[in-house]
Amino acid sequence: MEKMNLFNVDNLVLMKGLPDESIDLIYCDILYGTGRNFGEYQDLKPVRNIIEHHYLPRIREMHRLLKKTGSIYIHCDWHINHWVRLILDEVFGYERCVNEIVWCYTGPGVNSQKNYSRKHDNLYLYSKSSNYTFNTNDIKIPAAEDTLKKFEGAGSGFKGKKANLANGKLLEDWWYLAPTARFKNETGLYPTQKSIQLLERVVKASSNEGDTVADFYLGSGTTAVVCKKLNRSFIGCDINKNAVEVTARRLRSF
Repeated sequence: MEKMNLFNVDNLVLMKGLPDESIDLIYCDILYGTGRNFGEYQDLKPVRNIIEHHYLPRIREMHRLLKKTGSIYIHCDWHINHWVRLILDEVFGYERCVNEIVWCYTGPGVNSQKNYSRKHDNLYLYSKSSNYTFNTNDIKIPAAEDTLKKFEGAGSGFKGKKANLANGKLLEDWWYLAPTARFKNETGLYPTQKSIQLLERVVKASSNEGDTVADFYLGSGTTAVVCKKLNRSFIGCDINKNAVEVTARRLRSF
C-alpha cells in the first residue's frame, strides 16, 4: 500500500531530516526565477547569486536523498535553466546528465513583435549513478502506420541495427503535450499547474511500483496524484499551506 506524506514546511528543512538514499525518484517543478508574484507564491528574482543561494543547498540535499539507482527531474524554463544546469553539473557531475527534455506546447501568449513566442519548458534528467532506473518499455508510443510500413523489410538502420517498431518506439527528448489548461478537469487548481499526462511519463520512466517518489516544490500536487494512480509512495512539501491543502483534496477525490 502506497503512503502519501504531505508537509507544509520549507523544503530544505524537510530534506535535512530525511535519511540518506531513501528516495527512488525526485521531480521538482521549481521556482522559475521570473521575479513575478503568482498570488500563491513570490517567485525568485533572476539574479545569479539569488538562484545559486537558493538551489545549491537544496540540490545537494536531493543528491544525498537519492538511492544509487535513483534519478532527478528538474523542471524549469529559459529564465534560469542555464544556471540550474551548472548547479546540477556541480552536484551530480557532468557525466550524470541523462537528458535535457524539451516540453513543447501551444496556446495564447504575449503578442510580442520583438521575439519568438516562448512555448517550451526544460526538464533536466540526472542520475545518481550509471545504474539508474529507466523503464524503456513503459514509455514507448505507437509508431504511425506509415512509419511501420516504411521500415518493414528495410535494410540495416543505425550502426547496422535494424529498426523494430512493432512494439512502439521510444520517446524522443522533445515532448509535444498540451498545456494543463486544455484539461478542464485539471485546470484552475493552482498557478503553473502541470498535467497528469506529463507527470505520468516521468514517473513511469524512472520509478517502479512500490518505489518512493518525492516532490519538494509540491504546488498543485500533480506528482502526488500520479503516484497514487501508479502505486508509488510519495513524499512532498510546500512552504505554501494552500498547496498542501489543494494536494490533499485531490488525493481524497482521486
